[in-house]
Amino acid sequence: MSLEENTNEHLDLHDDDRQLSLEWIEKLRSNILDGDKASVQKQFFELHAADVGDVLETLEFEEREKLLSLLGDKFDYSALAEVDEAIRLQLIDALPNADIARGVSEIDSDDAVFILEDIDEPEREDILAKIPAQERMSLKRSLDFPEDSAGRRMQSEFIAIAPFLNVGQMIDQMRIDESLPEEFYQIYVVDPAYNLLGIIALDKLLRAKRSIKVKELMNSEVIKIDASLDQEEAAHIFDHYDLVEVAVVDENQRMVGVLTIDDIVDVIQEEVDEDIKALVGIGNESISDSVFKAVKSRFTWLAVNLGTAILASSVIALFDATIEQMVALAVLMPIVASMGGNAGIQTMTVTVRAISMKDLDRFNMYRLINREGLVGLVNGIIFAIIIGAVTAVWFSNIALGVIMGIAMVVNMAVAGLAGIIIPLSLNKVGIDPAVASSAFVTTVTDVVGFFAVLGLAALWFGLF
Repeated sequence: MSLEENTNEHLDLHDDDRQLSLEWIEKLRSNILDGDKASVQKQFFELHAADVGDVLETLEFEEREKLLSLLGDKFDYSALAEVDEAIRLQLIDALPNADIARGVSEIDSDDAVFILEDIDEPEREDILAKIPAQERMSLKRSLDFPEDSAGRRMQSEFIAIAPFLNVGQMIDQMRIDESLPEEFYQIYVVDPAYNLLGIIALDKLLRAKRSIKVKELMNSEVIKIDASLDQEEAAHIFDHYDLVEVAVVDENQRMVGVLTIDDIVDVIQEEVDEDIKALVGIGNESISDSVFKAVKSRFTWLAVNLGTAILASSVIALFDATIEQMVALAVLMPIVASMGGNAGIQTMTVTVRAISMKDLDRFNMYRLINREGLVGLVNGIIFAIIIGAVTAVWFSNIALGVIMGIAMVVNMAVAGLAGIIIPLSLNKVGIDPAVASSAFVTTVTDVVGFFAVLGLAALWFGLF
């Protein structure tokens, strides 16, 4: 088979909906079962690391182990950065430390750090000891930075040049340097101590004459990120300044690496994934986790929700006599609580996102509180008219329709305020609003909703 035909075969790995081709996977499974090393390696010829990751997640654990054995030194270890943590740790446990050391030394430093950081320290130290000294020092420096920091996500490979060179000398030097990163977007001008003096974008370099001095071409107004900065904060800087690549410096302002847009895309996806899971109380869970781990990650907040549900039910118990007099209340009051809950969650989602994106400050916070309160009030009036009319017709009771309408206005307005005030308050006291807000917001809307319906009904029956 020619190289072109073989490459085309890999291009057909995915169907139109970007899912793994069933035929390709079944062929791979057959080759793995037969121990056909040549056919397996042929299937993985020039396959992208992301696609290799998809394949690993599709296979069963025993098939993954055998696949890596058949691929041998043809396996691209950067694929381990593309799979769920549970699968990655399973494969690392199954691989000899010497193979892991060889594999991570052949990939970009940011991917290598991502793989190594989840390994237990004794095992990690043994792996690092088997890596060449210069690469080992670079990886250990990145691993010494705090977890979820820019230093952990940075790539140690970058192009640093002296300011006294001209463009021609710089290009000639890069042509013979075999240690250059495979991809780069800009060149960094540094002094002998690696203090960052400026940057040169590739498009500007390509347009420059060979005789121009680097110091004349460089842009000295540079944005740089501290290696200890939280990765989420680094992502905000990328978003705010529309960056593609940025220098990372240590506490002495010496350049130690670069963050590129592909690193930041991973950070954004990771942070969004964490926030979505936190909003519903799932925790750090992936689709490859076992039943036990999934149950464990969800139990805590389900238990909290049970407690808040009991609190809401206790409100209903206070008005059992009222419900006995008008059974229709038992049918209608969940509507008010449910509408309030949904409205509160909508506002809470907007607020949590604004907090995470750093869009809230003292200038617009009160404006947002007022807006969400008015949104809740207006929606409450609209749906009060609807539910009031439906209730009056359904139960032939205009008074009950009025009670439902008033309760709807009250709960929707409270939901709007709770959806913004609760996340802001939690954030103020240092509690992640994405984790705790939903339980408190739904509790408030349930309690207020039930109390409004039953309290108004009790007041009505007491007066008339």
